[in-house]
Amino acid sequence: MDMDLKIHTELAELLKALAHPVRLCIVRGLVENGGCNVSHMQSCLDAPQSTISQHLQKLRAAGIVSGIRNGLEINYHVCDPRVIQLVRSLFAEH
Repeated sequence: MDMDLKIHTELAELLKALAHPVRLCIVRGLVENGGCNVSHMQSCLDAPQSTISQHLQKLRAAGIVSGIRNGLEINYHVCDPRVIQLVRSLFAEH
């Protein structure tokens, strides 16, 4: 039973990280576009760079996204296949 609780706790933390409209929008955009940088997210979300960066930090801390530096830019992508599957399921009809 302890193992089940550990798995449920990990999944609950994952869902908490996704349970914000801006973070969910970021993750959806990354899944649909295969990744992008903060400037692209900023224009799509019409939000300040600092706000997007704060949300990305929470998503990185949860292990949902990771970034690859290319000069001064960092291109982010979703690195957790469970999240990709979840987002595709949630937005299948949209």
